[in-house]
Amino acid sequence: MHIDPMEQFLVKPLFGGEMSLFTITNATLWMAIVVAVIALLLLGGSNGRGHVPTRLQSVGELMYGFVRQMVTDIAGEEGMKYFPYIFTLFLFILFSNLLGMLPYSFTVTSHIAVTGVLALMVFVTVTAIGFIKHGTHFFGFFWPKDAPGPLRPVLMVIELISYFVRPISHSIRLGANMLAGHAVLKVFAGFVGALGVFGVVPIAAMVGLTAFEFLVAAIQAYVFAILTCVYLNDALHMH
Repeated sequence: MHIDPMEQFLVKPLFGGEMSLFTITNATLWMAIVVAVIALLLLGGSNGRGHVPTRLQSVGELMYGFVRQMVTDIAGEEGMKYFPYIFTLFLFILFSNLLGMLPYSFTVTSHIAVTGVLALMVFVTVTAIGFIKHGTHFFGFFWPKDAPGPLRPVLMVIELISYFVRPISHSIRLGANMLAGHAVLKVFAGFVGALGVFGVVPIAAMVGLTAFEFLVAAIQAYVFAILTCVYLNDALHMH
């Protein structure tokens, strides 16, 4: 049995035909599903607003409190102005990762085209905040005043490179982790049929890997959100 572990990442038109700018694909469908699930969860959880929370309300409040604490701990109270953006990023990535674990689903965060746009949006937004708040003084972020004089130009170049590499590392970290994990699961699935009666061994491995993938799905959403908070803190407080 031939199993291509990369086939699950192919972007395909839902209704056939040629691919174009406005073609509805499996990626489009699953991004819409992710947004719909998040909306149903939050709207359903906040609908009653009971003193004794329902399960949905408890889940919504836990996620809200978790991200709020993250923002205030890293970027301070000033960072709360940007909480809705970070909360939206966290939920979109988290549910994209988790729903991508369903059979026959599509993991949109396994594509750099998606994670790259998310990371670039963070980079542009944070840079704009830095210049709006500090003006041209924001360039001082790249000039290490406390370093010895001869080292400052070298460190400035390093700071500039590390700053502009942020969207690349921010996007590749998420996309590569999701792609690699799903590909490994598909490889082990191929062993099941090939080994016959001994296929129980890769099945057992797949159970452990699946549990690990769910953990990675949550961790990667957390890492993306917390790095966004770190970059926001740099822009707000210049350190």
